[in-house]
Amino acid sequence: MTAISKTKFGFTKLIVNDEEAMADYYCNVYGLNKIQRVQTDDSGAGGAIREVILGHGDTMAGETLVMFKFLNRTPPVEQEVILGFITDDLDALAQRVIDHGGKHVDAIKSMPEHGVRVLFTTDPEGRLSENVELIAS
Repeated sequence: MTAISKTKFGFTKLIVNDEEAMADYYCNVYGLNKIQRVQTDDSGAGGAIREVILGHGDTMAGETLVMFKFLNRTPPVEQEVILGFITDDLDALAQRVIDHGGKHVDAIKSMPEHGVRVLFTTDPEGRLSENVELIAS
């Protein structure tokens, strides 16, 4: 078996229709910051793109979430990814989702046998997120 060089998780890219509006949503709901914007006609991903890179700091030193827009094609219609967020206050996050145009899929579920409270939400373009608050068992 060939050894794999050490790697770490770096980023997730959501293919969106409106990268600025979606960046605002994720910043307002999850407390992320807009770190950098990229626009190029030759992205290596099949054409022109724009993206807004989000993170918890003000540099790209940690994991990032990227709002990625193909300029010459529409985003996928089917759910391609479920984002997972961990929060200390699920009730406050649930309100921010509503305040910024997202929706709750169902009510908050308490799952003490798994040590969590869970709320699935959708962003304004319909992408699914699973939001988890860790609870003492």
